[in-house]
Amino acid sequence: MIEIRNITKTFGRQEVLKGIDLTVEKGEVVVILGPSGSGKTTLLRCLNFLEKPDDGTVNISGEQVNCKRPTKQEIHSLRKKTAMVFQHYNLFKHKTVLENVMEGLIIVRKLDRVEARVKSIEVLEKVGLGDKLDMYPSQLSGGQQQRVGIARALALEPEVILFDEPTSALDPELVGEVLSVIRKIAAEGITMIVVTHEMGFARDVSNHVVFMDGGVIVEEGKPNEIFRSPKEERTKQFLKRITPELTYDI
Repeated sequence: MIEIRNITKTFGRQEVLKGIDLTVEKGEVVVILGPSGSGKTTLLRCLNFLEKPDDGTVNISGEQVNCKRPTKQEIHSLRKKTAMVFQHYNLFKHKTVLENVMEGLIIVRKLDRVEARVKSIEVLEKVGLGDKLDMYPSQLSGGQQQRVGIARALALEPEVILFDEPTSALDPELVGEVLSVIRKIAAEGITMIVVTHEMGFARDVSNHVVFMDGGVIVEEGKPNEIFRSPKEERTKQFLKRITPELTYDI
């Protein structure tokens, strides 16, 4: 489904990604964990070329791109297979909830307005916002705004949804409603890659956990392997700091 090989990225003199290899199978929910500055978000953004990698290859469902020499058409084709849910929502403030979701269907998928409206209402009802169609982002809670972002991604019917810390900008009491929606999506078998600090979500929903630090993948495996029997000392240190209640089978 997704194969990335030897992905590197440098900002100035800082090497942020140092040759990342990762495979994601169709229908998997992969959670990427790691401290701030470890390269998690940069890796996510490199998958759809919001950041252009310096080297390596990205392959999504047979659409392979050489990161050194990507063409505009290759990047466009790759982006059509993905949708991204951002940390800070990235909604159009001057458009209603319904219009925010319709925008991508009209501009990217080239649907007519009637078809785009029907599809948008369908996904907004799916995320529990069927009664908020004519409201503006400023009239919504942070959790509701993030659910609009998720609906916008779902409407595009991508092959993979990329979530960049979807709950980190939310008040703690609003985190649950967003995670509940993501759990529902995961149950439908949609391929997802999620950068998050929500350890409970990572344990309960993911099929595969990746721990990054210093621009490399330190360790990866099944949730029980990573959370209960981490092999690498750096992984153990991180998990003990983030989830001190865990005991390790080591």
